[in-house]
Amino acid sequence: MTTSVQSTTNTASQALLNSVNGIKNTAASSASATQDRFMTLLVTQMKNQDPLNPMDNAQVTSQMAQLSTVTGIDKLNTTVESLIGSVQNGQSYQASSMIGHNVLVPGNAINSTGTGSYLGVDLPIGADKLTVAIKDSAGNTVRTLSLGAQSAGTASLNWDGFADNGSVAKTGSYTFDVTATTASQSVTASGLNYAQVMSVSNSTSGIKLNLSNLASVSTSDVKEIF
Repeated sequence: MTTSVQSTTNTASQALLNSVNGIKNTAASSASATQDRFMTLLVTQMKNQDPLNPMDNAQVTSQMAQLSTVTGIDKLNTTVESLIGSVQNGQSYQASSMIGHNVLVPGNAINSTGTGSYLGVDLPIGADKLTVAIKDSAGNTVRTLSLGAQSAGTASLNWDGFADNGSVAKTGSYTFDVTATTASQSVTASGLNYAQVMSVSNSTSGIKLNLSNLASVSTSDVKEIF
């Protein structure tokens, strides 16, 4: 009598095969790797301890607590990195709404196409008198704008494009210097560039606004939006 034997095939899991063949899972987290190293070290210490002077339970407990702390910090770092990425993505979408708008940002450059241009001044504490000197590429003063008292904050200004002698200033790039005084004493004042937001980029240093004057600034640099 012939007995038929049915052949069966058992499929081993990939994890088991990797373990048998000494292949490590490349997707293992750094926290798991830290735990493995710690446990290997702890087991080695226990195997090689002096029987007459065994490891103190308090010492083992302390080491386990250290492992828990390291693992917790590693997980926290991963969570924070993920959160930062999500926040930056959200900020990028919000900043995209500024595309096409004009802004005032730190700087002292100004362009004229024959009809003048806009500029701005940042006054932290205000001033009794504000003076803006517009200069050409050679450093010569083309136009002086003498303004009265200005309150603290951002002042938006308009240069009509004319020089002090009444002629139209040449088309090109200019710079401007700001002077502010209160009771004949100089006070802090800084120039602001007027430019249009052309695009938004997400860099390692945060959200950047790419402007029409080829500058890239942080959203925190924007003093006023038009």
